[in-house]
Amino acid sequence: MKTSIHLAQLGPLEQLRTGRLARRFVQLVIGLFLYGLSMAMMIRGDLGLAPWDALHIGLTQLLPLSFGWVVIDVSFIVLLLWIPLREIPGIGTLANAIIIGTAADLMLHVLEAPQGFTERLALTVGGVLVCGLGSAVYIGAQLGRGPRDGLMTGLHRVTGYSLQLVRTSLELTVLLAGLSLGGFGLFGIGTVLFALCIGPLTQAFLPWTLVAVEADAPQ
Repeated sequence: MKTSIHLAQLGPLEQLRTGRLARRFVQLVIGLFLYGLSMAMMIRGDLGLAPWDALHIGLTQLLPLSFGWVVIDVSFIVLLLWIPLREIPGIGTLANAIIIGTAADLMLHVLEAPQGFTERLALTVGGVLVCGLGSAVYIGAQLGRGPRDGLMTGLHRVTGYSLQLVRTSLELTVLLAGLSLGGFGLFGIGTVLFALCIGPLTQAFLPWTLVAVEADAPQ
């Protein structure tokens, strides 16, 4: 009888020992590339950004770095915050920190900013959809959390506050920081769409992208 596939709770070494590693690693890279592409799409759409991307764009106005390099640097700064939270990074964590920013920079060089509102809206909505798909693809590889997700789960575990409260507080904090650095033009319909849709989209795509690992097999 076929068992349902679920997200397994795996440590860093277990993630590498559960089999199908080559397929899972390729899927991880594809998912992270899609996530970086979604960032570039929303930036070129210019109708509002996700909270963390508002912070990244705000920081580009202070630092002599490209958007992608800011994403990478912020990822490693966030990883330093894992230390007091006793979170342990895995291969997916490190890949997340590097690939998303690299892909975003690459796609920002490829994509041009459209002039018409319809084209900008299409890029923005498409960016949210691609982000949901990319999230499901890399999560489904079962190779570990990204730096920002690990910060959320670590704070949840240490403080005892709900995941929803911790995530909302984090995203509001980085959004306000981004708006203070980059201006309120970074907030728009894309920000609202991202907040409302990214969770349901990821959940909808996940059953199609989740790779079964040995932890899912019958005992």
